[in-house]
Amino acid sequence: MAYRYTNMKHDDALFQQIQDRVSECLALASRHTGRHFDPPLVRFNQRGRIAGSAWTERWELRFNPVLLADNAQDFLTEIVPHEVAHLVAFALHGQVRPHGREWQTIMSEVFGLEPRTRHRLNTEKVAPVFRYDCGCRIHKLSLRRHNSVRRGQKRYQCLHCGQPLMPIKPSGKRTTP
Repeated sequence: MAYRYTNMKHDDALFQQIQDRVSECLALASRHTGRHFDPPLVRFNQRGRIAGSAWTERWELRFNPVLLADNAQDFLTEIVPHEVAHLVAFALHGQVRPHGREWQTIMSEVFGLEPRTRHRLNTEKVAPVFRYDCGCRIHKLSLRRHNSVRRGQKRYQCLHCGQPLMPIKPSGKRTTP
């Protein structure tokens, strides 16, 4: 199966493993459904906390190269089949709910995997978190929320104790926003 490569070095073994796994997943889906699936465009340009995404109408898969480098086995066993299942569900059923019944069936019956909607990868390298304290526990806020607190645009409070969240300095001391 020939792939259209973008944003990758042709000699990168890890990217090639992902390409091969996409082929394997499509072959499994073909055998299971009796339908042929053209190879998608595969890119390695996904950013942020997202490990991978399927652009169904473009017939394209995108994978996060930073998360891939640290979690190759998770990508091969779960992330690639997850994204391929989106393409297969679209090819078979048209526009459906992203993690709906059709996708879940493909995940469990074709790939033999639990149809989980979210990965469990550590994303702190690609999306830093900022620690906040309310008095009863430590909370982690995203960069976007942290910046809105710093600019005075938002205030957050603990859902458990109702106290405002206060940023914790890297030194470990609580500050005022």
